[in-house]
Amino acid sequence: MFTGIVTDIGQVLALEQRGDLRARISTGYDVSGLDIGASIACNGVCLTVIALGTDPQNWFDVEISAETVGATNVGNWAVGGRLNLERALKVGDELGGHIVSGHVDGVAKVIAMRDEGDSTRVTFRAPDDLAKFIAPKGSVALNGTSLTVNEVDGSDFGVNFIPHTKVATTWGDVAVGDAINLEIDTMARYVARLREYG
Repeated sequence: MFTGIVTDIGQVLALEQRGDLRARISTGYDVSGLDIGASIACNGVCLTVIALGTDPQNWFDVEISAETVGATNVGNWAVGGRLNLERALKVGDELGGHIVSGHVDGVAKVIAMRDEGDSTRVTFRAPDDLAKFIAPKGSVALNGTSLTVNEVDGSDFGVNFIPHTKVATTWGDVAVGDAINLEIDTMARYVARLREYG
């Protein structure tokens, strides 16, 4: 489990197709404090660490199945690309965002951006089957970042990015047309399910 509070920005150092896709990702994390088998959310995708190293910088390797590549924006990753990283929650950690599983539900698309003061309002288009789970003032995880929805219009929804978020995550790099990993709020999923059978 994760919180959607990004704690590092990694960079894709290598991508290799070996049956599954293998990625090497640089990190600011102290890899001596990571274990093989640890979970790290990479742009919101929960991935398992399979190797660690420190030469020439701290890095970890993950393997990514074809199913995950097809269901997320991992297929768009490129060497040099930056990724939002978050280590798994530990008992007693502060829950600063919302409960995030790291299981991406679909891919949203950036359809518009505009500056509002120092902040940037970004409009996303969600897949039609996920739009019903997105509500104004509700939470979503986008590329692994816990965010509050400002407004909803059908399958489109807007999020405001403050300057801190644009610097502390990869959201300062976003552009119209980008594919974004979307995880809907677990509570929204359960509420919708209950309404079906209420």
